[in-house]
Amino acid sequence: MFIDEARIYVKAGDGGNGCMAFRREKFVPRGGPSGGDGGRGGDVIFIASGHENTLLKFRYNPEHKAGRGRHGEGSNKTGADGEPLEVQVPVGTVVWDEATRERLYDFTRPGERFVAARGGRGGRGNARFATSTHQAPRECEPGRPGEERRLRLELKLLADVALVGFPNAGKSTLISRISAARPKIADYPFTTLEPHLGVVQMDDLRTFVVADIPGLIEGAHEGHGLGIQFLRHIERTRLLVHLVDVSPASGRQPAEDFDTVMRELASFSRELVEKPMIVAAAKMDAAQDPERVESLERLARERGLALFPISSVTGSGIEELKRAMAARVL
Repeated sequence: MFIDEARIYVKAGDGGNGCMAFRREKFVPRGGPSGGDGGRGGDVIFIASGHENTLLKFRYNPEHKAGRGRHGEGSNKTGADGEPLEVQVPVGTVVWDEATRERLYDFTRPGERFVAARGGRGGRGNARFATSTHQAPRECEPGRPGEERRLRLELKLLADVALVGFPNAGKSTLISRISAARPKIADYPFTTLEPHLGVVQMDDLRTFVVADIPGLIEGAHEGHGLGIQFLRHIERTRLLVHLVDVSPASGRQPAEDFDTVMRELASFSRELVEKPMIVAAAKMDAAQDPERVESLERLARERGLALFPISSVTGSGIEELKRAMAARVL
């Protein structure tokens, strides 16, 4: 199951209490205070992992607590520090503070670390309060509480190229032709219910990542269809490939499909429609009316966009499209 948002609670460990004790040994008439300090509480640390690709585990385990510090002891023994808690999150995770709506961290590379909650400081024992004029202190400090926060985790997949378009426009078939990704492919709308990633390898062994996003329909920003909940996954991409179905089977006009999807992208973020874009006239093997293709060509020329007629079934135009994508992202 692909989960790209989760709300969790994190609690760092409390610091241990300081100890009040006095040294009492034979032949040591003036032993003095010997209470040790409490140990520091453990931190809650997020670590970006390239082996994670969903936030599913946080749905079933929403609470994450680090170990508390142990109390100080006599003979000036400091309590042990609490065990830190290391939590692995997928690369591309954004951490938000639920209370302040502040973005705390954005994981973009494997191995990045972020301390989500810091452990409390241990309290001082009474040995720390001894002075020349106060030689038998009976003061000691309690440990400080560790930080606690309610966080919202949001996953944005990392890809170089994103495929966008109407449902059943051929995005899943295309990504299966140019990469090793094997999304579900069927002859009905909304076959793709979650984003898929595929790695495309060129002849010179250079690679780039392509994301297949569930299709958009008119009114997606109002929640129609699958809505625009998955568009966050293309915010990091450097190139959009807009697939437009030019076959008569869609029952719609290609130019109208293009404008509809662009409106839905703009309703989510103006930055999306301003990204570099390539238009792909999909399903050319089934295109029977040249006017449908020509109308899309005119629209692409007006907007200064490159147009590539392709057929994922026959393979026509696929290599040209791959080279165009590589030229823009590699």
